[in-house]
Amino acid sequence: MTAIGKILVVDDEPAIRRLVRGALERGGYTVVEGATGRDALNALPIDKPDLVLLDLGLPDRDGLELVPLIRARSTARVIIISARDQTSEKVAALDLGADDFVTKPFDTEELLARIRTSLRHQLSSESDAPVVEVGEVRIDLAMRRVERAGAEIRLSPKEYGFLAELAKRPGRVLTHVQLLRGVWGPAHDDDVEYLRVVVRSLRQKLGEGGMALIRNEPGVGYRLG
Repeated sequence: MTAIGKILVVDDEPAIRRLVRGALERGGYTVVEGATGRDALNALPIDKPDLVLLDLGLPDRDGLELVPLIRARSTARVIIISARDQTSEKVAALDLGADDFVTKPFDTEELLARIRTSLRHQLSSESDAPVVEVGEVRIDLAMRRVERAGAEIRLSPKEYGFLAELAKRPGRVLTHVQLLRGVWGPAHDDDVEYLRVVVRSLRQKLGEGGMALIRNEPGVGYRLG
């Protein structure tokens, strides 16, 4: 089987690394392992992974400290895999630059699905992807135009702004605060109800598949696709 991507698994538990390695190799990925933060940072320039699966409870430093360092040194996507299930931890990781967060214990098929979603959009940077397509929906960021199956969907400025924020970072979870600041400005950091209203309206306008297009991460935020 031809490898379809290289993934760096950073976790200090050998049993977790074996479990994840087995699932990833069955999925066609090349796997590199590390047990510490030092291992992770050393592997970036040598192995050049496409994606990093990062545990937060590492023996030499907190994984949260590593997220911005990885983002500064690599273009790899970052998915957190951690037993920490507090919403505050998830939000902190995402605000620091992680793309997704999977809580232990996890289903390996769900993990593989999250990886596929993240890697599918890896070539689309936050600024050089004027057109994003997810299923039948086409979002033209340059023209500020949204279509479904070729028909234009009329959106309000806030609806478009919300969808555009997600489209600029396809596959990545954006926190409530990131979305509120991006669309409404920093004075509205706590107005989560604004997001709920816009999401309900958007899903209705997008029609069948709207729920799958705009995915909710409860208590954390939203992602596209």
